[in-house]
Amino acid sequence: MKDGIGIFLWKISVALYLIANGVLGLTNRIFDKGDFNIIFSRMGFRGDTLSLFVTVASVIALVAGIAILLEMLDIKLSFLDTLILIIAIIWAVYVVIEIIGWVTRGKGENLWHTLQMLAVHLMVLASLLIASKKFG
Repeated sequence: MKDGIGIFLWKISVALYLIANGVLGLTNRIFDKGDFNIIFSRMGFRGDTLSLFVTVASVIALVAGIAILLEMLDIKLSFLDTLILIIAIIWAVYVVIEIIGWVTRGKGENLWHTLQMLAVHLMVLASLLIASKKFG
């Protein structure tokens, strides 16, 4: 733990988050589970196209999560930054779509719940950007 306990826990949390979403996306597509299913369905994808995007993003997330854990064991992987950057781009597009949706819907949604969800999505996006090393 050369970087300290905070960095260690942060890397573990990002890795586990990516692995969990990868597994959920690959095993529960039928049941609409996992963040990637939510993200791509809110982007307007349906049917086989939705399934394809969820599968591809889930595989990328799973591999990226495992790669983060391997890098913590000093096993360097050259493609890790690219994988995490792809997931970060997907997440950024999702955040923008959600913000546009919140603004245009104007259904009087609970402001505090909306801000809470925005904060969670921004934390995930920030963690992915930091993990990619291209932005952090």
